Amino acid sequence: MTHSELARVAKQSNGPVYVYDAAKIQSQYYRLKKAFSGVKKLKINYACKALSNISILKLMESMGSGLDTVSFQEVLLGIEAGFKPENIIFTPNGVSLEEIETVAKMGVQINIDNLSILEQFGTKHPKVPVCIRINPHVMAGGNSNISVGHIDSKFGISIHQIPHVLRIVENTKMHINGVHMHTGSDILDIEVFLHASEILFNTAMQFKDLSFIDFGSGFKVPYREGDIETNIEELGEKLTHRFEAFCKTYGKTLELAFEPGKFLVSEAGYFLSKVNAVKQTTSTVFAQVDSGFNHLIRPMFYNSYHEIINLTNPEGRERFYTVVGYICETDTFGSNRKIAEISEGDVLAFKNAGAYCMTMASNYNSRFRPAEVLWYQGEAHLIRKEETFEDLIQNQILIDFNEKVEA
Repeated sequence: MTHSELARVAKQSNGPVYVYDAAKIQSQYYRLKKAFSGVKKLKINYACKALSNISILKLMESMGSGLDTVSFQEVLLGIEAGFKPENIIFTPNGVSLEEIETVAKMGVQINIDNLSILEQFGTKHPKVPVCIRINPHVMAGGNSNISVGHIDSKFGISIHQIPHVLRIVENTKMHINGVHMHTGSDILDIEVFLHASEILFNTAMQFKDLSFIDFGSGFKVPYREGDIETNIEELGEKLTHRFEAFCKTYGKTLELAFEPGKFLVSEAGYFLSKVNAVKQTTSTVFAQVDSGFNHLIRPMFYNSYHEIINLTNPEGRERFYTVVGYICETDTFGSNRKIAEISEGDVLAFKNAGAYCMTMASNYNSRFRPAEVLWYQGEAHLIRKEETFEDLIQNQILIDFNEKVEA
């Protein structure tokens, strides 16, 4: 999207707003498909925890994507958006056996990462196909806060516990149709990812009736000019060659699956917020916006970098600002950033706001969550209304303490 198009959306909005560029989402999806075009069976399952608005899910479904979910509620959202249950995979962590059983009854592919739950589910439902999530103990991501492949991770069944998994499968006669791994986000070193893939291949050889292998995702996207990113084309070439060789050894053509989230939607998203005040202190110039970590928590939660531009005065003289919010906590979006000169009333745009931004928003300080807009074919389409006070209190119950309570 251009600055002028974002400015148009800002002018039509009453408050902070998330904007998503449909064309960017589509280009990322087809870029990934092209990188793995040599694979006979390829399945891309969008990780909807990144951005779960049903219009975004519908856009993914329209391109032929499957859906990766982590909760019963995400499964329901996927079905509401038009996904068939057989095109949804359920990869939860720490949920109850009852939630897994509920989703399985819907015809959704189950992915289990817990030995106890695996044994319980296999004992009760041996004919239901199950994928196993392993932890290869390989950290392919560059950020320790978002890497899930380390040895102390709560995610996955340790690669060292595969003999136990095989014993459960033998005892329950359950049907294992897939193996899966996810090492974490922000993968930079393709060779490390390929090393983890070899562990997954070796694991897969121990299960004789697989339909697919899921390599997770975690592909890094650029956050600032000149930033490095995962070379998807190189990974596609190398992993395709190795996967096809594995299938020949296995004696069957399997499906290669990925579950990208951030890769598909991060760069497509922008968060627009108005400057309430410019505050000069003894050492800092603060630009205080009409938002906070109630809307965009990633800079505070992950120390993530989001480039900030002044949409109102994009060509202005650059000065240094610390951009902060209106929450009664420390909510710094960026410290000492060089931004075109800011005046009160200007609209700032935060880039890379498509993934794990709106989905992590809250009502802290009783603030309303913002609207969402999809920029599609040159037009702005409202896909979520800004919340109102009625939305804020709709599930709250007011007790009348003046009314006499009978014993």
